[in-house]
Amino acid sequence: MAFHPQDVKFDLDLILKYAKPAPRYTSYPTAQEFSTALTEKQWREKVIQSNERKTPLSLYFHIPFCESACHFCGCNVIITRRKEVVEPYLEHIFKEMDIMGSLIDKSRKVVQLHWGGGTPNYLEDDQTVKLMEEIRKRFDFDGNAEVSIEIDPRHVSRERIFLLREIGFNRVSFGIQDFNPKVQEAVNRIQPEEMIFNVMSWIREARFESVNIDLIYGLPYQTVETFSQTIDKVIKLNPDRIANFNYAHVPWMKRLQRKIDESKLPPPQEKLEILKMTIEKLTNAGYIFIGMDHFAKPDDELAVAQRERTLHRNFQGYTTHAEAELLGFGATSISMLYDAYAQNHKKLKDYYEMIEQGKLPVERGVILNEDDILRRDVIMRLMSHFQLYKKEIEDKYRIDFDRYFAKEMEELKELEKDGLLRIYPDRIDVTPAGRLLIRNIAVTFDIYTKAKKEKRFSKAI
Repeated sequence: MAFHPQDVKFDLDLILKYAKPAPRYTSYPTAQEFSTALTEKQWREKVIQSNERKTPLSLYFHIPFCESACHFCGCNVIITRRKEVVEPYLEHIFKEMDIMGSLIDKSRKVVQLHWGGGTPNYLEDDQTVKLMEEIRKRFDFDGNAEVSIEIDPRHVSRERIFLLREIGFNRVSFGIQDFNPKVQEAVNRIQPEEMIFNVMSWIREARFESVNIDLIYGLPYQTVETFSQTIDKVIKLNPDRIANFNYAHVPWMKRLQRKIDESKLPPPQEKLEILKMTIEKLTNAGYIFIGMDHFAKPDDELAVAQRERTLHRNFQGYTTHAEAELLGFGATSISMLYDAYAQNHKKLKDYYEMIEQGKLPVERGVILNEDDILRRDVIMRLMSHFQLYKKEIEDKYRIDFDRYFAKEMEELKELEKDGLLRIYPDRIDVTPAGRLLIRNIAVTFDIYTKAKKEKRFSKAI
């Protein structure tokens, strides 16, 4: 039978058996392995060495500010209505770009730019224009670069949407979470349906190339019936991509979540039924299941990249630019080079202080060894393609796959017995039933997570 990575099957018994904590694998090693042992000097050296690879660049800018708190939020945000906080923050981002720019080879083209948050449209029009101008002054963009921004639909006008398009953004993403007013009230995110449809019409009118919307399942008061109505409206909105995230209730880690009434969360069985319904409705509507929580139209770059086996994952999720190295700017943002990752300081005071000293504002990170790089490749291929050809790995790393991963192959046989995957002499295929549990399959190759007694990750489903 032909292998179709888009096929997905909801097997409740398997999901219940394997509903264990596992990383999301936006990196390997995961952020859990980051440590303050990585010094600013080491990171600076790694950045300079990256020029030898002549890889293109992906840039990420973190705008941490929000006007109000969404109770489900797990992001690094600063809640304030004091707009005067923006100017000093931008000034430090400009300086950070100068420091990084002095180390980066100017011939390296930017193929991706993303503004995330927080709320990037927290910035005023002139600040938005200024930040884009300052970025373009310092970096050389590829003519076909993906330039994307996350927006909060509650704080955007038609004029702002057109301004974003005018200054070069060609992709936009925004969160709906749920259309149901009762759910919205419970998580402090009131977004009337009419507003959402208006924002989408402006985005289409401004001719953005791609629109992504975010949903969250597992929020208070959600039922299969109510979320089904949300999915129907989403299909009517007709976005190019949809991310349907699993709400992980971890109030001991995320203080904001303490405002959510735990007794109103859907029970595990209902949550799984919501997921099943969502997958069925979206795939019946023509969306391709990309993996994890993501869906895309068949002609979207993500779906095309998956078919062509060029899809990859990084800290921004699935990406079509596997070859690019990611540079993050702003407090808390993460950079990913081929052989090292680093995260900036979370507190503004510490972030500002290092930049004023002329240093890269790195707080923690990790340098990868050869085994890390090999295992990352294996994990990311499984996560992105639901398939792994052993010879591709053997030729690239000069190993005997079955010998190098003898222990892991034995573990995979147990998963094969349960029907999560099929092992062939030349490859590993994840089954349609195993695709929803891809994190549990990938963890087989993760030596760090398996060594930990306490798994501080959300459940895979």
